Amino acid sequence: MDYFIVVITTVAGLYFHWWIYVRIKRWMDRDLALSLAGEDKGKKVFMLQRLDSAKAQKVKRSELAAWLEREAAGYQAD
Repeated sequence: MDYFIVVITTVAGLYFHWWIYVRIKRWMDRDLALSLAGEDKGKKVFMLQRLDSAKAQKVKRSELAAWLEREAAGYQAD
């Protein structure tokens, strides 16, 4: 029974750490996209859409900042 408790606690702890790591990565990516948008609400929406597009295209995390900067430079305000 002691081993069962140790295994369950360990698995729960590992899952929690993985979950928090994924959440922090998402928050950082979202913050990056919004910081490139500045105060323009239309550009914020555009950058969040581009972030979703980058995820769909599986842009590597190391290339994400440059990719989003290129997308932000191509933004055309209506």
